[in-house]
Amino acid sequence: MKLPGITFLPMTLAFIAIPLASAETLGKAGRFGGITIRYKVILPNGYDPARAYPAILAFAGGRQNLDAVNGMLERNWSAEAERRGYIIVSPAAPSNNLFFERGADGIFPEFLDQILRDYKIEAGKLHIAGASNGGLSAFHIAAMYPQYFRSLTGFPGYLREESDSRINALKPLCIYMHVGERDPEWLVPMQRQSEILQQKGLCVHFSIEPDQGHGI
Repeated sequence: MKLPGITFLPMTLAFIAIPLASAETLGKAGRFGGITIRYKVILPNGYDPARAYPAILAFAGGRQNLDAVNGMLERNWSAEAERRGYIIVSPAAPSNNLFFERGADGIFPEFLDQILRDYKIEAGKLHIAGASNGGLSAFHIAAMYPQYFRSLTGFPGYLREESDSRINALKPLCIYMHVGERDPEWLVPMQRQSEILQQKGLCVHFSIEPDQGHGI
């Protein structure tokens, strides 16, 4: 599977069962829109601040707290970020507010601007991705601020609010939608939405992952 500037492993963007590598992981915090947000940043080994790197804004699933962020980074991102030379940024949601509900209010796009100031990012744009609640969050924020992103991936994930304005906002992005064969609760709405988006002229790659459940 290929994204603009990214080549992922076959079948799934969630790099399962790969041992951790030596990428540097930083714990950071900042105030955005008057709200303190904690987040993790993975930097490639030998990181050079003068060099431009591809970067992914990755959203955890579940409660989207710091424990969820740490688990997702270890399970899905750290080893491949190191091996492929990516910067990964993953924020924890404000208390009791998931990012696809009210958790993004006031934080974005200020948080995105801070990341672009702190790190030299290829093409000046991020890739955005997430699984489950993180996938819903990735679609939600990409539809709000598409100018910050190059591609959008949900594994699983989809756009909850299917207004014409939000769908049209995603037209510049290459969209990847992955869902497990054994995850009907997500498979049905994602397949339906992928067809709607394709009919409206969006670049969408929909994939049903064989013998996979909700945690791809």
